[in-house]
Amino acid sequence: MNPLRLVVLISGRGSNLTALIDAANPLVQLSAVISNQAEAKGLLTAQAAGIPTAVLDHRPFSSRLAFDQALQVLIDRYQPEVVALAGFMRILTPELVAHYRGRLINIHPSLLPKFKGLHTHQRVLAAGLTEHGASVHFVTAELDGGPVILQAKVPVLPQDDEDSLAARVLMAEHKIYPQVIHWFAQGRIRLEENQVFLDDQLIQSPVVLNLE
Repeated sequence: MNPLRLVVLISGRGSNLTALIDAANPLVQLSAVISNQAEAKGLLTAQAAGIPTAVLDHRPFSSRLAFDQALQVLIDRYQPEVVALAGFMRILTPELVAHYRGRLINIHPSLLPKFKGLHTHQRVLAAGLTEHGASVHFVTAELDGGPVILQAKVPVLPQDDEDSLAARVLMAEHKIYPQVIHWFAQGRIRLEENQVFLDDQLIQSPVVLNLE
């Protein structure tokens, strides 16, 4: 079996990229890391691991669609079987999402469908919740609205502030993203009619990993 060809998109430090590299999964080939920010620290991480990198700055493009068309051409040079967003701070156009349907995934710092969008830790604390977490999901045209594959739950402690809660959620992200990529490499995951199948069984609700 040939390794799964994976392309990772980043905009910053790429901590989830580091987790994927550290997983050292022989079933996964990190084919490239692409960023829209030339100064993204994750590019250095990838280069140190011997992974090809590329930068495509979004700012010179006249529209979001024009950038995404160029991004698609760049990604497709590496012939990925899966494209993983790892802190890629761009809202993708429906055209790009459709091109990679069933192969495009993202990790989000909340228990989706709760708290889509930004500032999730602040919003969880403001709501007084006792549970938070992270979700890996297929990307669809709806922002953070694609079917969820795997979640990790973490407790919200009485003494938590945004930083401490964010750090705990990030640790959870670093566990579940490599796991989902591993499932893809094993051929266990697929998207069919906007539903997730694991081992040919429909996932009625996301698989959950509880982290205490």
